[in-house]
Amino acid sequence: MNLSYEVISAEEIENCRDLCNELMAFQKSRAYIRPELFDSMNFETRMVPSIHSALHNYIVVVKDGRQIVGYVYSNISPKEAYSNEFATFFDLSSVLRPNVGCLSQFYIKEEYRKYGVGTKLLNMSMTWLKQFDEIEDYFVFVSNGNNEALEFYQRKGFSVSHDILDGFITVLRRNK
Repeated sequence: MNLSYEVISAEEIENCRDLCNELMAFQKSRAYIRPELFDSMNFETRMVPSIHSALHNYIVVVKDGRQIVGYVYSNISPKEAYSNEFATFFDLSSVLRPNVGCLSQFYIKEEYRKYGVGTKLLNMSMTWLKQFDEIEDYFVFVSNGNNEALEFYQRKGFSVSHDILDGFITVLRRNK
């Protein structure tokens, strides 16, 4: 393995298309509550709109040589962006500031897990998120059935806040 980490701009998100779609398929394969909700989720419906609605975006890709094998997408967004026709992701009144930080998408190809890649990506994202002094609340949304991700985030200081959509998504929160 010859891993490198590269921050890319929002204009370069096309580089994440295949892995984003792989993430949606992975989440569906693990889901035991309403897996059919993933049928309409893909790069075009998840990543592109999120990037366009965010105030600030941070995308890191992990490469093994020239091949992208993982990525993390974090953003700073108005808290109202997390209340839409799909769901209200958290009690907006519980967030005192107008904007929140979110670890929005996080995926590493299976053969690259357990080598510290996830920890490195999370640390890079949290360092980026913490530079915004006005942000006090950080969120991660974990799909049902993805227990490894849930445990990973808990080990890294996030706490389960609540479930939404009858357990389809577990909301994790961490304060500054």
